[in-house]
Amino acid sequence: MVMQLLRALEVPAVMLGLALGSLLLDLSVASPLGDSTATTEFSCNFGMAKDEANQSCNVPVPQGCAVAHFPGTTRPWSNISKGGVTTCQFNEKETDWKTRITGICGRCTSEHCSARFGVMFDCSQRK
Repeated sequence: MVMQLLRALEVPAVMLGLALGSLLLDLSVASPLGDSTATTEFSCNFGMAKDEANQSCNVPVPQGCAVAHFPGTTRPWSNISKGGVTTCQFNEKETDWKTRITGICGRCTSEHCSARFGVMFDCSQRK
């Protein structure tokens, strides 16, 4: 009885799989956002040993480029990735988002810590 039920469900399951597969293939073609422009990313990073105090780095600002905004917002398009036990952020006092962008992390309290500060730039107006 179980085998008969499985055989009865086999054809509909295959048909469903084919339909979903063709739908997913169709969705995988990405179309560009209407108001977006090409961007490029610049970053800085560093590593820290246990008990090492604050560490910082500067993200280079490419000439003729402006910090891109996260799509649909007015926020700078940036990200911070870290490993280990530390706290990291963009330094508000040393960052103007036009000429200077500084990332900073506090004391590393695990064996090792690392940090990466990334910023997306819009260079479409570059001459």
